[in-house]
Amino acid sequence: MSLSDKICVVGLTGQSGAGKSSVSRIFQKNGFPIIDADEISRSVAQTNEFLREVRELFPDCVDELGLDRKKLAAIVFNSPDKLKSYTDIIYPYITKNVLTTLTGFADDGANIVVLDAPTLFESGLNDICSVIVSVVAPMDIKIRRILERDGIPVEAVTSRLSAQKSEEYFTLKSDYVICNDADLGSLEAKTAEVISKIRERHNG
Repeated sequence: MSLSDKICVVGLTGQSGAGKSSVSRIFQKNGFPIIDADEISRSVAQTNEFLREVRELFPDCVDELGLDRKKLAAIVFNSPDKLKSYTDIIYPYITKNVLTTLTGFADDGANIVVLDAPTLFESGLNDICSVIVSVVAPMDIKIRRILERDGIPVEAVTSRLSAQKSEEYFTLKSDYVICNDADLGSLEAKTAEVISKIRERHNG
């Protein structure tokens, strides 16, 4: 029996600033186990094997403290080729960790698990998902949220967003789309509706 036969994986994705993390927390409050790909990425970035590979391509981005994320972001988000070089290194590590974690949930009897992954499609993790949910928001709202959250220049925000898939891409590739353009109460109501539909389809 394959992993997809044992467990329903809900892929949760969307552009930076759209509010994916807020939707993930709502899923968690409703009893769904969450796999956070960003958390896995941060864990991977501390391993010696990964750091050795990154140092070979981006020597200025690894020092005695580990990976310098700001330096790396300034390089990769301004060059599609360099971004691909970096993701070619990290995605296999993330995928391996995700599959191991999913297997553990399946063995424990979980029926539905949410995979919170901003690069769901780029990494190929969408291939293991039974359902895909994307969170979208108007561009001005996304930019404001990132500025407030990360405290980086607006030029860095627009570079980051332009390096990601378009909102149209997410919409076309998803089973459900949640537009996060209002307050938290509205977001909770929209997410609850999606959760209800997923549970109906997958007996969760």
